[in-house]
Amino acid sequence: MSGGEAWRGNIKARLYERVRARGFDSLTAFADARPAVPLYALADEPGNDDVAAVQVLSGLLAEAEQRKQVTRFVRDVLVRLLSQSLPNGWPAVLDDANRVKVAMALGSWFAYTPETHKERVDRAGDVLLSSPPPPGWRPLGPDDELLRMSLPDEEA
Repeated sequence: MSGGEAWRGNIKARLYERVRARGFDSLTAFADARPAVPLYALADEPGNDDVAAVQVLSGLLAEAEQRKQVTRFVRDVLVRLLSQSLPNGWPAVLDDANRVKVAMALGSWFAYTPETHKERVDRAGDVLLSSPPPPGWRPLGPDDELLRMSLPDEEA
C-alpha cells in the first residue's frame, strides 16, 4: 500500500464495490471462495493498493455479527493466520523457530478476536499448545473438524 490510499474516501463502499465486481454479494462469500488465504492476500486481490487487510477483517466481522456466525469468523481468522505463519502445516517439532511462528499466529488470532470470544480463543489456543495437532495439519477452512471441536458454534 503506497501513500495511504486504503484510508482515503469511503472505505466500506470501495471494498464492497470491488467484491461485487468479482461476482460476490458479500465479503464473506468472497472470502469463503478463497479458504485459507491470508488476510493480506484477500486485501490485495480486490484492491489496487487501496484496501488493507484490517479493512477486510473488519468487514468480515461485521457480516459475521449480522449473521450470528462470529465463532465461525474466529475460526476462519485462525485458518488464515496459520496458513500465513505455517504454510507447511503444524510443525512436527516445536523448536524455537517453530514456537515463534505458532506464537505469532496464536497471538495475532487473539488480538483479532472480538471481546465476546477472547476467553474461548484463549482456551482453544492453550489446547492447541498442550495437545498439538498432528504434524502437517493445515486446516483448509473454518469448518475443520479439529477447530470445530476446539471452538464449537456457540455464539457468545
